[in-house]
Amino acid sequence: MSSGAKAGLVSADVLRREKQELRKHERSTKHLEEESRNAQTVFRDKSGRKRNLAQEQLEQRLKAEAESQREEQYAKWGKGLAQERQQQQNVEDAIKEMQKPLARYIDDRDLDRMLREQEREGDPMAALIKKRKAKENKEKEKPRYKGPAPPLNRFNIWPGHRWDGVDRSNGFEQQRFARIANKKAVQELAYKWSVEDM
Repeated sequence: MSSGAKAGLVSADVLRREKQELRKHERSTKHLEEESRNAQTVFRDKSGRKRNLAQEQLEQRLKAEAESQREEQYAKWGKGLAQERQQQQNVEDAIKEMQKPLARYIDDRDLDRMLREQEREGDPMAALIKKRKAKENKEKEKPRYKGPAPPLNRFNIWPGHRWDGVDRSNGFEQQRFARIANKKAVQELAYKWSVEDM
């Protein structure tokens, strides 16, 4: 039977023995039952080794934090660093403007500077101011070639400022331009010939 007792007609002796054996078995397994009641679950991987869940959770959290930082960095780069700085500057300027009084008087330095920096059409002093600003902010210009017109090239690149004017090419550029001109002339002649009778 499912309880472990024999089925059918059984004497009282046999029943007593079976009960004693059952109690003995229960007593021998009672300490295992007590131990297993408060025992922690042991998790194992596919190969049978014990898994340290706390360590795995810590690693996953660190990995997620690193991933979120990388995502945040890429999102920041995607918006554009210069645009972000410009937006921050605009916000700072707006806050600065909001802190000023609504009414502006003649001694307001910011208003005066802003009005002076504006360029107006037909201003006779605008050219002089531009020259002054150009002198102040002048970046050294790269020297350019000054001399007779250089021969054409297929990239329209101007020669360097140290070029002495001597053409040291193998003539490929001139041949190329001649071929292009010849092809164009032949096409034009063929077109004129084809429409001559009309």
